[in-house]
Amino acid sequence: MATGEEVGMVARALEEVRDWSDMTPVCLAETFSRLPLEDLWRCVMACCRSWRDAALSRPGLFAALDLEPVFGESIPGAEAAAWWTPAFQRRIDAMLRSAATFAAGELCEVRVRHCSDDALAFAAERSPRLSILSIRTSSSVTDLSMLTVGACCPMLTELDISNCYEVSYKSLEMIGQSFQNLRVLKRNIFNWIDPTEHAGVVPEDYLRECPQDGDREAITISNFMPKLKHLELRFSKLTAVGLKSIPEGCKELEVLDLFGCANLTSRGIDQAAANLKNLETLVKPKIYIPRSSFHMGRYGHWQLYDERFQTNVFQI
Repeated sequence: MATGEEVGMVARALEEVRDWSDMTPVCLAETFSRLPLEDLWRCVMACCRSWRDAALSRPGLFAALDLEPVFGESIPGAEAAAWWTPAFQRRIDAMLRSAATFAAGELCEVRVRHCSDDALAFAAERSPRLSILSIRTSSSVTDLSMLTVGACCPMLTELDISNCYEVSYKSLEMIGQSFQNLRVLKRNIFNWIDPTEHAGVVPEDYLRECPQDGDREAITISNFMPKLKHLELRFSKLTAVGLKSIPEGCKELEVLDLFGCANLTSRGIDQAAANLKNLETLVKPKIYIPRSSFHMGRYGHWQLYDERFQTNVFQI
């Protein structure tokens, strides 16, 4: 009988001579399902045709496109200014279009930034099971593509349209009417207390589009989103009028984030909170508002704007 050491030696020898090309597509797809997003896109899809075909045979591998961890790895640097260029937007769009195509209707989660109206509409039309959509800081997204999202993605439960200044209160009304299961809404805006924080990085015309009527948006949310559990309105310009409307319509709120809302008073906030019986977390405006670190960043080791992302599909 072979000893444990001999068995280990045989196993290592087999490992050394294993030919991955002999693995069936099913086995390959199962292996790929254990890879992180970066390896799936940059390694598997770019390796060879057989690996790419094996990955595409399981659309569920592409059910989630979450780029937020990559944006979150920002470190001091000037490359963040490149995020606002048409070239960068085209590369984000290419990934979004590819993810929607590869997922073949299974796309459930999208977290990107700086995408365009056309790419968002393309993805929405092919993603009836989409439940989480985060497109924060997408300057080209307008009410037009949000209408497509509303018509094609009835299962949406979480939406982040922070800093999307071309998305108006009219979209908020449509969103409330279309997404009966919506539980999370994030409608944060740039720190308008000190616009110079973003000078030289964020285009000035974009900053000038910062929403001025926070009360109208708050009232619209109150009127059309009664089932919200989580609401973020960071740096909104809403006043006591808009704040008062929130507990009148969103009675099921558990989380209310008002960080940076400089037009509100402690008394008004306390009164609103008292009328929200299910409220568990209340984030109040702070006296000291820290400088935004949004513009401090680069992508680091994952070069998202690699040339391969300029097309809708990978060229192998």
